[in-house]
Amino acid sequence: MHIPTTLTTDRLLLRPWREEDAGFAFDLYSRWEVARFLGRTPAVMTEQAEAERRIARLRALEDDLRVFRVVELAGTPVGTVMLQPIPASGPEPLRPSGDTEIGWHFHPDHWGHGYAVEAARALLVAALADLPRVIAVTYPENAASQGVCERIGMRRLGPTDAYYNVRMELFEALATEEIRAATPLEGR
Repeated sequence: MHIPTTLTTDRLLLRPWREEDAGFAFDLYSRWEVARFLGRTPAVMTEQAEAERRIARLRALEDDLRVFRVVELAGTPVGTVMLQPIPASGPEPLRPSGDTEIGWHFHPDHWGHGYAVEAARALLVAALADLPRVIAVTYPENAASQGVCERIGMRRLGPTDAYYNVRMELFEALATEEIRAATPLEGR
């Protein structure tokens, strides 16, 4: 999968994480309203050093299968979007499922402005230029993320326990000739 280093939309810049983003990452992930839907055992960050380690880990993980981008509005980070292999449910350690997951985390100060939809749609279109299918999973009570899935054109497939050993709502987007023929967003 080849995703440009940066993507732009009408309002947003999607770019790689930088060390200087640690303050933003800590502010984002130290909030329960963000962390409550992340992982099998949600937890908030309690020290900025955790944010520094997370950024270093994300930067080290980036490869042809994993993309992690900060979303900026007029030079200010407002959230993050990502693509990564999603692990299949089963015995620990979890193994790859063969599917690619899209996800997003946005700062509560920037909820309700369409930034998650705009950024996730840009990353989804770029991913579907190379991949036949991208999925998203949300906790059943995460109506906001389910709305983002639907607004970026993903189809709800219903409840599943196929990933992460957790019951989730499953969404998918399939590459179509229409998407493949679409002019890709500018990478800068």
